[in-house]
Amino acid sequence: MPQTAQTLDAAAVRSWCVRALEALGREREEIDAINVYPIADGDTGTNLYLTVESAAQAVEAVFAADEPDAVDAIRAMAHGALIGARGNSGTILSQLLRGMASVLADGRDGDHLAKSLTAASAAARRAVAHPVEGTILTVAHAAADACARGGDLVTVARGAYEGARTALEETPGQLAVLQRAGVVDAGGRGLVAVLGALVEVVSGEAQIRPVRPGRPVRDEEECPAEESRRGPAFEVIYLLEAEDEAVERLRSRLDDLGDSLVVVGGDGLWNVHVHVDDAGAAVEAGVEAGRPYRIRITHFAGVAPAERMQRAVVAVVPGEGIAGLCQEAGATTVLARAGEPPASGELVDAIRRAHAREVVLLPNDTALRHTAGAAAEQARAEGIRVALIPTRAAVQGIAALAVHEPERRFDEDVVAMTAAAGATRYAELAVAERQSFTSAGVCQAGDVLGLIEGDVAVIGQDLTATARTVLDRMLSAGGELVTLIVATDTPETLASALERHVRDTYLAVDTTTYHAGPGAPPLLIGVE
Repeated sequence: MPQTAQTLDAAAVRSWCVRALEALGREREEIDAINVYPIADGDTGTNLYLTVESAAQAVEAVFAADEPDAVDAIRAMAHGALIGARGNSGTILSQLLRGMASVLADGRDGDHLAKSLTAASAAARRAVAHPVEGTILTVAHAAADACARGGDLVTVARGAYEGARTALEETPGQLAVLQRAGVVDAGGRGLVAVLGALVEVVSGEAQIRPVRPGRPVRDEEECPAEESRRGPAFEVIYLLEAEDEAVERLRSRLDDLGDSLVVVGGDGLWNVHVHVDDAGAAVEAGVEAGRPYRIRITHFAGVAPAERMQRAVVAVVPGEGIAGLCQEAGATTVLARAGEPPASGELVDAIRRAHAREVVLLPNDTALRHTAGAAAEQARAEGIRVALIPTRAAVQGIAALAVHEPERRFDEDVVAMTAAAGATRYAELAVAERQSFTSAGVCQAGDVLGLIEGDVAVIGQDLTATARTVLDRMLSAGGELVTLIVATDTPETLASALERHVRDTYLAVDTTTYHAGPGAPPLLIGVE
């Protein structure tokens, strides 16, 4: 007899993420095929998959750092979904998980799970400017209603799942566009898959059977072009750091600009999704409210796609300043904030946005090696020729980008870029968060760590003195060019002090300084 869980512990949360991702992976294409609302752009399954992938990655990160308790895992799942949410349904799903997390932090038995689903449904409805029945919101509400009486964990999870399945089958009768197309709601079907994964985890049962597949929408008579393309021309999504009052003003502003408005999050970090004709105005509204980043603008189908360029570079960068630098050099960038590495789906999305037949991928981080490899494989399966150069730091990526020549043969260009990256030694400064044993000895919280090629080589108390020591060690092996990349919160005197030190001590060495912007390590150093 299968072993059942009585409470949702950290391991169960981890398993839920894994199984939900597997379920959405299996059903992604079918969910994409039945996506007709709010825009028939065929990406709901993919967006839900990428959202859950980000949640799963966040949970794995807390397990890698420590032995997390259930609250840590649940909050990581919700935060990961928030920062990685894609599309209308993915954004709503992230708010559902956030709503659940707010209740499950107080208890993780069946009664708390039931209450969390009720809180999740209410939170998701509040996040949507104009809720519509027959959508993922309806399915979420039915799931909460079906288990509202509580009970043991398995009973509640199974009740929510069955309630969601029943509601999903009824969505065509609630939304005319679904009825005309002969399909159930795509976002609702994705939520059913996620709840089915939860039942599997807590009950120990074999895989939950999938819902009856909807009829794919492919016939233009059934879903005319003018209907599928009706509405605004662009989807705009960004993360936003802003206060609650500013977000309320932003909601009103964006509601005037377009439709399908969903704003989720809280505690200073939000995910904004809206469909508009004026994408620039939607981004500007975000700038007025706070600090938008990870901005994604997608033009909906309806015009002939532009011809693919021959070659492009996609680079992961640690700050907005470096992103601007790489973009000026023609690269498509993916922003990696401290503690929030991009998921493989984000890299695949960037490769697609580059819209090229050939793409050079620069991960610029050792920890992203496998993630970048998975993204490259997926892009190759889509017919894009991808070369992954294993750059381990942003300074190596900059060196590679400096010698990039799209007119060369692809193989020759990749070889030249790889050689330039390999010839660049790298280092960075970090501040220790706690006492720890390192390759350079024991460090205390607050100590400045100088890492060379990924290993701690210097432990100091002063940022400038430690940076100077690291730089001297690197230049003792020779070098012609020093590249310094400084973060926004790094003292302004640091770069000038290091430039002066190089100028006075190493007469034949040049120095170049770039500003990474917020979210980057205090200092990155490259020596070529």
